[in-house]
Amino acid sequence: MQTEARTALAPAKARLDSLGLYERPVSIDRVAVLILPWLFRLPWFSRFDGYAMWNLILLRSRELVVDEDLICHELCHVWQMQHHPVRMPLSYLRLGYARNPYEEEARRACARASDS
Repeated sequence: MQTEARTALAPAKARLDSLGLYERPVSIDRVAVLILPWLFRLPWFSRFDGYAMWNLILLRSRELVVDEDLICHELCHVWQMQHHPVRMPLSYLRLGYARNPYEEEARRACARASDS
């Protein structure tokens, strides 16, 4: 499973690298993708299909590993945290989810990357 997940990161990285949002390209060397269905049954996580935590991408189900847009979106969050490891996660406490600038940036980045 981990090989399949690692393979899914390469196209997402290529999509994001084409945008140049940050001074350094996203590094996927230490990024792990984990399938944790039980986590997404918890109230906070139940609304998500994926969730990024520094160098982890957590997914609701194995089928989502091939969802290129979701992997790209979550990898964008990993990239954001590689550049703003404290500010980015704390922004969700301060600003919430819906209008969070990092969330908006990840949405725009994946939309732009799919147009490239």
